[in-house]
Amino acid sequence: MAMENESSVTEFILVGFTDQSQLQLPLFFLFLLNYVVTVVGNLSFINLICLNSHLHTPMYFFTFNLSFIDLCQSLVITPKMLMNFVSEKNIISFTECMTQLVFFCFFAHSECYVLTAMAYDRYVAICQLLVYTVTMSPQVCSLLMFGSYVMGFAGAMVHTGYMVRLSFCDSNIINHYKCDIFPLYQLSCSSTYASELVDSIIVITIVIISSSIIFISYVLILSSVLHISSALGWSKTFSTCGSHIVTVGLFYGSGLFTHLKTSPSGSMGQGKFFSVFYTNIVPMLNPFIYSLRNKDVKCALKKTLKRIAY
Repeated sequence: MAMENESSVTEFILVGFTDQSQLQLPLFFLFLLNYVVTVVGNLSFINLICLNSHLHTPMYFFTFNLSFIDLCQSLVITPKMLMNFVSEKNIISFTECMTQLVFFCFFAHSECYVLTAMAYDRYVAICQLLVYTVTMSPQVCSLLMFGSYVMGFAGAMVHTGYMVRLSFCDSNIINHYKCDIFPLYQLSCSSTYASELVDSIIVITIVIISSSIIFISYVLILSSVLHISSALGWSKTFSTCGSHIVTVGLFYGSGLFTHLKTSPSGSMGQGKFFSVFYTNIVPMLNPFIYSLRNKDVKCALKKTLKRIAY
């Protein structure tokens, strides 16, 4: 795909999360706290999995990659967002903007695929337990992750490739705290029809395929669980799948509301609100979702703390 750009715009100005000056400092400290908790939480969870051999299982292999993606997503988005709260004019070059966009799309798409692979893993663990170690072998898990990253990168390159082909020759003010697809479309002085069509096809395809696999996996899991009479079996199944269900709900729910178009006056403000939940809150919550009610993680944490103490 030829990537030609005849834009006269060489840099953009990010409006930020809000233009109300009295909120800038409080929001800076709020999102700084969010950033620290996200980085420390995900790094700690990654190290915990690496340092404890009993967590070297397919489920935690996928969870490790989920934390890695959340960490990277935060590193891509939040630092520039924090700068916007303390600087008068937050300027981002065209190249930096496209770089942020491609990494944002890459990690967002990859997370969709990782969550899908995790649903399949839970299905095999519960419904195909006797062949679990064979079906979810290290080679299969690695292949699933490799495929997730490759497809995520391909989707991101298509999104950004079509964006680079657009011309920006008038306003350079992005009404957002990051370089996002729809705010950039609003600034383009060339036709965005083809780009929006391709973006819609990619997003709809990813969402339909991944959500269908997740839905079918849990329908089969539920069908299998209904035949379990013991309360212990129900409890074990819920503890195994509960965290993933919550993560999927938060990720897809916030993503859906982020891209819903409401009235022109309220859509951008509403979009930014849900986008913050999608890019900042969910990556912060995921390590806690997978650890607070998880006995394996709690046990690993105790062992690791004992090693550090002694």
